[in-house]
Amino acid sequence: MAVTLVLLVFARDVARSAHGAGGPRRSENRSFAGLANSLISQENSFDVGLFRLLRDGPNLNRPVFYARLSLLHQALPVWLNEAELLRRPKLDHDINDVMAQITEKRVDAYESIMTSITRDLTLPGFVLVGAEQPTTAPARALLASVSTWGHDRFVLAKEPGLVTLHKLTSKAATYYSVSGDQALVASASLALHRGIGVAAVLVNPSPLPAPRGELLLPPVNSIHVGVSVKNASFVDQTVIINVTMIPSNGPIPGERQSLRVHLKPLQAYAYTPKNFATVADERATLQITVSGAPAAPGMVTTRSYRVVMSPSGHG
Repeated sequence: MAVTLVLLVFARDVARSAHGAGGPRRSENRSFAGLANSLISQENSFDVGLFRLLRDGPNLNRPVFYARLSLLHQALPVWLNEAELLRRPKLDHDINDVMAQITEKRVDAYESIMTSITRDLTLPGFVLVGAEQPTTAPARALLASVSTWGHDRFVLAKEPGLVTLHKLTSKAATYYSVSGDQALVASASLALHRGIGVAAVLVNPSPLPAPRGELLLPPVNSIHVGVSVKNASFVDQTVIINVTMIPSNGPIPGERQSLRVHLKPLQAYAYTPKNFATVADERATLQITVSGAPAAPGMVTTRSYRVVMSPSGHG
């Protein structure tokens, strides 16, 4: 009878000890599950968003498509930060390391898909947050990660806390593995049509009233010219601005000033060359050209003016 009592007391103490040890693990596992499932929900929402963009993108124009793609890309560094925070404390089966590694691989794969899309559509690229080297067969890598996670998400189901993690979805990867970005590349509304032009010209001192195309100026020693050029397309565009002043009389030789500038999509740029020397009663041709792409609709890439300097004492 005494032996039986001792065994019962020992069993009770062992059970209490096990329960005490399981308490922190249960709390850690459940806390991890809550945070991990939140991250998985973000990834699944991204998956649906990218799938819809791939499917419906051919009906969008370039600025809207790029804005939506950029918005999706902004989510990726958040995943990396959250996955890194989930690495501690270390849990059973190293599930937090597993999740962090899978998330990193998925970020790399998604960035590879986005990079391919921006390259094929000649859209501005993104600053990469994952690996610098592109993932080979990114859609296949995403599908493999979903399959791997389909097993790993159950490893805590029999551990303290009895938690099961959410599954990952693969709508975008499945679509991209079959269709790629062919529909996007074939879309007329997403097609690139380069266009630039001279947006405005400013001359100082202000010209006097004169026929169209003529700049009648007072007899000053120099004139200030300002040129505004515009990239009317949604694409990065390098342009060359040339401003030339060629006198037809007088002692001052012709002068040309140039600038090469890189314009972001739909961006304008104001160029102010050094002042051009002038003399009274001079006649000259001021020509402004911008090159690098065809003229945009409603714009021109060349403007030419007859410069007439007033005689001394008649300004």
